[in-house]
Amino acid sequence: MLIPNLTPADLRLTIDPDSLGFSSTAELLPYPLSWIGQERAELAAHFGLKIDQPGYNLFVLGEVGSGRSSLLRQAMQATAANKMVPPDLCYLHNFDTPERPQTLYLPAGQGRHLRQLMAQMAKSLQTEIPQCLEGQDFKAESERIEKAYKDEERKNYTELEAFAEARKFAIQREAGHMVFTLLGNKGHALSEDEVLVLPKEHRTEIEQAEQELRVKITGYFEKTRPLERLMNDALAALRRKIVRPLLNHELQEIKDGLKKEGTDYIKLGAYLEQVMQDVLDNLEYFKISDTDEESRQEALSKVLSRYRVNLVVDNHGLSGAPVIIEDNPLFRSLFGNIEYQTVNDVLVTDFTCIRAGSLHKAHGGFLMLHLHDLLPDDLVWEKLRRLLRSGKLQIEEPGTGLTPIAAVSLEPEAVDVEVKIILIGSREQYYALQEEDPEFARRFRVKVDFAESFLSSAETRRASSIFIAHTCREMGLPHFSAAAVARLLEDSHRETDDQSRQSAIFARTEALVMESAALCRARAGLLVEVADVEAALRAHILRHDYPAQRLQESIAEGDVLISVHGEKIGQLNGLSQIDLGDYRFGFPIRITARTFAGEDGLLNIGREVEMSGPIHDKGVFILQNYLSALFAHIAPLALNASIVFEQDYYGVEGDSASCAELYVLLSSLSGLPLKQGIAVTGAVNQHGEVLPVGGINEKIEGYFSVCETAGLDGSQGVLIPHRNRRHLMLEHKVIEAVAKGLFHIYTAEHTSEGIELLTGLPAGTANGTGNYPYDSVLGHAQKTLLAYRRACQVMEHPKEGRKHLR
Repeated sequence: MLIPNLTPADLRLTIDPDSLGFSSTAELLPYPLSWIGQERAELAAHFGLKIDQPGYNLFVLGEVGSGRSSLLRQAMQATAANKMVPPDLCYLHNFDTPERPQTLYLPAGQGRHLRQLMAQMAKSLQTEIPQCLEGQDFKAESERIEKAYKDEERKNYTELEAFAEARKFAIQREAGHMVFTLLGNKGHALSEDEVLVLPKEHRTEIEQAEQELRVKITGYFEKTRPLERLMNDALAALRRKIVRPLLNHELQEIKDGLKKEGTDYIKLGAYLEQVMQDVLDNLEYFKISDTDEESRQEALSKVLSRYRVNLVVDNHGLSGAPVIIEDNPLFRSLFGNIEYQTVNDVLVTDFTCIRAGSLHKAHGGFLMLHLHDLLPDDLVWEKLRRLLRSGKLQIEEPGTGLTPIAAVSLEPEAVDVEVKIILIGSREQYYALQEEDPEFARRFRVKVDFAESFLSSAETRRASSIFIAHTCREMGLPHFSAAAVARLLEDSHRETDDQSRQSAIFARTEALVMESAALCRARAGLLVEVADVEAALRAHILRHDYPAQRLQESIAEGDVLISVHGEKIGQLNGLSQIDLGDYRFGFPIRITARTFAGEDGLLNIGREVEMSGPIHDKGVFILQNYLSALFAHIAPLALNASIVFEQDYYGVEGDSASCAELYVLLSSLSGLPLKQGIAVTGAVNQHGEVLPVGGINEKIEGYFSVCETAGLDGSQGVLIPHRNRRHLMLEHKVIEAVAKGLFHIYTAEHTSEGIELLTGLPAGTANGTGNYPYDSVLGHAQKTLLAYRRACQVMEHPKEGRKHLR
């Protein structure tokens, strides 16, 4: 059977620069960027951004570097430009319950205007109210009120004074109290000693007179204090009457200066009425004090602070809905917070210390979050879930109750937020949420799935070229020639290991553009050429390939045993790949097998010592069953066999070596040697079909490097699955060796093709009785298995065996 030997043209996709239709990416700048290869994601994103229904938030899933964040940001901005500007959000003092500040929504730009008007009002009141209270009208009326009180109070005092004199007491007022003194016959004040020497009867009369005077004094106060209250009330009413027109004028100017629209305009009117009432209730603080001016100023400042406007969300200047990208979603930055100050070892705050979070700022628009930023913080995650469920956002400080000192807390009025959340995550996170938190998942009904790769076409190559052009312009880089762009596109195919698909991870392309441009500038070039791209790729490999280099050196120095010449029984080079995250490389690994008579079947040594993964173990079980099926006519098989990956100290996973494992088993059974220059990769199913594997390019190139170091003689090559042909994007040095006949790349669709290539003998086809031709590989293996059975039978019946031999 002739095994296909691939030609150099099969080993790599080469893009003709002339087919791109430009000579420099500078020609592509007029063309807009598109969602390259992401049609499904684009349709889903636009649908989700435009539908205004609860629960239709977006979950964007895809690989890092696929453009999921940048493309969604552009889509959010484009959609937001056609939406209405949301209102400003203010927090105001609550005169009824100060610990629960009230919210106020105003049309965009009106919040700062209200804040300015209220500040101007507070400033003007400090000068205009004292002027009103110093006016002639106020003075005349207040003097009349005070005179009426004083006249009545003087009359009562005169009566009291006459009453005291009649009983020989002198009376006088001191600091709001009445002080009386007993007088002698000559009108002088008697001392206590003088009173004590008076006759007892006289002292009794004095005590009775003193008691009567005390009663009279009490009566005096009962008459004058209501009068004083009436006077104060009259003066307060007068002050309110004088100041009210001023306040009406000031507040009317505020109302006239604002647009009479929005759902909270009535709420604003009620608030301004409360402001007026509060000013009228505290007019005494506006009048300069003759005694304690510092205390008055402090009290007035406290009163005026209640009229401030805390503008927490200012949408002035927006031309559409807000687009917020929250890269640091802490509890405070996302949901808002309340700032505190320490005063006398107590944490104090007020409504002016309330700060908005990203969710407040995104009201009426869009908010982008990354899931991996939210999951580590349980408080953030739980509060976000409550917000999505209720639609209400309450600002709170979760850690206030845990502070070592007392705190004055606030409970600001909760607000209704209408925000479309765009949550960025991985596929694993998306499906984990679907399973673990179905309620949360129902809030994200729009799935925006970014592909990792896409089918290549003239349109996608053109779009990719436009992306490169825009990258050069945005970063101030020199433009790329068509040949350089073609090389970048080829690298995109290499990233996907597919000649028909391009990588959708444009972050790598962007990095390669920057690195190539840097090398171009280093040589003082004006246009990035293909040589710059090649140099950038080589430099990238050089920065990351130290582990691969050390492994190659270990093989060359003989520390790792790999044979690339000659033939061996039960021994073959398999191909493996290591993915370090930032770099992938392949290398050969020796696989050996031993077989002998027995009934234990196939032993996977790696599995026995727990150094193989479940997928590899599955592959071994499959080849074991396939082997049993090949020789089902002589079942049960009397076979003990072992397979091992030599010098494997880190474990093995995957089924890409199951073909090689089958070949070493057949070699050991048949006694036929295998060509050591041909390394094998490929999985096998229960029907012997060879299945494609991953990392094919790295595996081939890793083995080629080993052969190149050992010396290429034309006998070396690799055997790969036929279904991996379109995945080949090999390095040019490998293709050159193939073109010279120094290295070969064979493909096989069935395991029989591979064993024929490795042994030089036909695999063998069973006849009607299930037996294989004697001169075939399977025929030799069948002969050995029959010998094993006889040996086992002899061991079970030794006497019968000896008699038969005689």
